[in-house]
Formats: sequence, C-alpha cells, structure tokens
Amino acid sequence: MPSITTPQDESAAGRLEFWRDTVSRSFVPLEILPREWPDFHAQLRTSRVGPVQVSVVTTQPHTARTRRPVGSDLAEQVKVTLQLAGHCVLTQRDHQAELGPGELTAYDTRYPYTLDTDRPGCSLVLMFPRGMLRMPDRDLERVTATAVSCRDGLGSVVGPFLYGLARQVDELATLTSLGTPRLADSVADLVGTLLAERAGVDRPTRDDGREVLTRRILAYMGERLADPDLGPEQVADAHRISRRYLYKLLAEQGYTVSGWIRDQRLARCRRDLADPALARLPVGAIGSRWGFAGPAHFSHAFKTAFGISPREARAAGFAGHRPRAQDR
Repeated sequence: MPSITTPQDESAAGRLEFWRDTVSRSFVPLEILPREWPDFHAQLRTSRVGPVQVSVVTTQPHTARTRRPVGSDLAEQVKVTLQLAGHCVLTQRDHQAELGPGELTAYDTRYPYTLDTDRPGCSLVLMFPRGMLRMPDRDLERVTATAVSCRDGLGSVVGPFLYGLARQVDELATLTSLGTPRLADSVADLVGTLLAERAGVDRPTRDDGREVLTRRILAYMGERLADPDLGPEQVADAHRISRRYLYKLLAEQGYTVSGWIRDQRLARCRRDLADPALARLPVGAIGSRWGFAGPAHFSHAFKTAFGISPREARAAGFAGHRPRAQDR
C-alpha cells in the first residue's frame, strides 16, 4: 500500500472522516474523535511481511476506539504498538498502558479498546495472527495493554529490530518470497519472547517439521508465480499432502493459498512497474509475466490491493527516479 495522507483540501471534519475510513480498512473498525487541536492531519505507511502487517502511523491528537466487537477473521489478530515519538494511552478491558517513546504494548482484537493521544506522535503498529505468538490466551491476557520497555533487558535487543522495521516500512513490500516467511517468523518470535518474559512465562516450542514443510511450500509457490495454473491442487500434489492439510498449514501462518499467490504476484508486478529497465514493457505484459490471466484481471486486482491503477503506479515510480551520474 502506498503512503496515505489526509487530504490538504478537506475541512478538519473531512480529514477525520477520511482517516476513520483509512484506519478502519487497514486495521479494525474504529471511531475517530477529535481532541482540542488547531487542525488534524495524519499519515499511514503500510507493508506486509507475509502474514505480518507492518505500519507506521503519524498523527495529531485524537482518540480512536473500536466501533463494535470484531466478529470476523480480524478477531484472530493481535496488534502490537511501539511508540516512536509522542505519547499515547491504550485501554483494553481492565488494563491501561501509558506509552512514551521506546515502549510497546499488545492488544487483542477480540475485545474493544481505546487509544488516546494528547500530542502529535508516531508509532509502529504490527498486526498478525494470534497463533504466531505461541502464547496461551491466559498468558497473553497478562500483558494485554501493559507497557513493555524496549530500552533495557530483552527489550534492548528487540527494540533496534523493530525500529529498523519502522525505518524500512516502504521497502518491505519488495521482499522476495524466500525471505518473507523467515522475517515474518522473526518479528513474531521476538515480540512473543519479549511479551512472554514480561508475563513471566515460557513459550511453547515450535513444531519444526511443520515449519520446514511450510517453508518448502512457500518457496515452491514463489518459484512458480509466473505459472497461471499455479493453485492448491498442484501445490498439494507436489508435496504429497491433501489440499485440506495444505490449507491448514498456510492458515496457521495467516495465509490462504490463493491470497498468498495473488499478493506475491502483485508485489512482483509493483516492483517491475517501478523499474526503469522495464519501461517499454506494456502494463498488461507485466501482469502476464507474473501469472495474471489478462490485463483487465491484473488491473482490477492491482487497484484493489494498492488503491491506484498499474499505470498510475508506474508513473509514480518514475516520478521519484533520478538519473545516476553516469546516466546524465
């Protein structure tokens, strides 16, 4: 997803409404309430690392709260916020976390929450399937909406990694499929280990056999994205497992088979559209080289995912390109 910024030509009320729609689509349904502030502006930058959504949110003072209980697959997600600048207060159930720079907290999308900011701020927000934490509900509840420092102890190890994600959020979408699962696991493992330490519990060990098989499946699909016939039956047969078991393995990582293939194809197309070396290749041909059935299908899928057409993405990519010294 490209960077989304509240429009300059809207009223303050219009910008709040725009921001409400933006964050509700990106996270969970939220109500945005203004605080006493001369004006309101905000920006969202988001990428996906496999099942992990990585976002950097920059806002002026406001209150965000869930508009209704989350009753969809979003209820299987956990959110983690690391305060990069400013101050916020997260309230969920009977817990309340006051966060300053370098502090993080986790919250469970199954339950309503409120997030208050009383000054301009910036935060890293991670959202991923709850199962990736490998923490029982009772242990996760202990650390829900409690502040965890990234300045000392284990936090001093995890913090620099998370700050690095925040700095590189725009580049994460270009990761290749082979590196994506490992990075996604690293994010969840580091955060899960930090939260488990805060809760004073041990995390269950990972089933390495299933993990290895899942990695092989993702690598296999990544190598065959250009094949328009790539699908569940082919993948399951190649690994001598049932389609039902294939669906289960990928669901544990927050994927569907078709969704993973589509997202990876779109990421490759987005990269190619911004590549000056491919400027003469028609937009439709770029979609075809990554397995899309036709230009119309490709254009629709791309605009649904990124909010702009492939042609607009190509123009935006070249607008930021500057020739190197040897090109002048």
